[in-house]
Amino acid sequence: MAATMKSSVAVEDVNVTFEDQQKINKFARNTNRMTELKNEILEKRKTLQNLQDASDDLMLFDDNSLFIPYQIGDVFINHSQDETQEMLESAKETLEQEVQDLEKQVSAIQQVLSDLKVQLYAKFGNNINLEADES
Repeated sequence: MAATMKSSVAVEDVNVTFEDQQKINKFARNTNRMTELKNEILEKRKTLQNLQDASDDLMLFDDNSLFIPYQIGDVFINHSQDETQEMLESAKETLEQEVQDLEKQVSAIQQVLSDLKVQLYAKFGNNINLEADES
């Protein structure tokens, strides 16, 4: 007599309610939004670094009588070295504030995602994957 063992996988059949689907959709929207915000933060940090480099290069000039072209929109306008330095500092401060605001938004979204993960994993257990793909 040969005995056969069947491997039984314990996959529960959990009903997905409308509220559950709403939570899953909210999780997906917030995950996408967080990814967009993180990409925007990276872009702004690169711009901030470029402004810092320009400011550093500007300090190397010995002649204060030089006019420096500064881009405003699609137009370059000549300013004195001091005016250009002030404009660069102002632009850096604005960008730093924008980055801080975006980081606050990311933090708030991470809190929402954390709460949703707890709720969804409590109901669905291993039947749902809420981890981001690192590809």
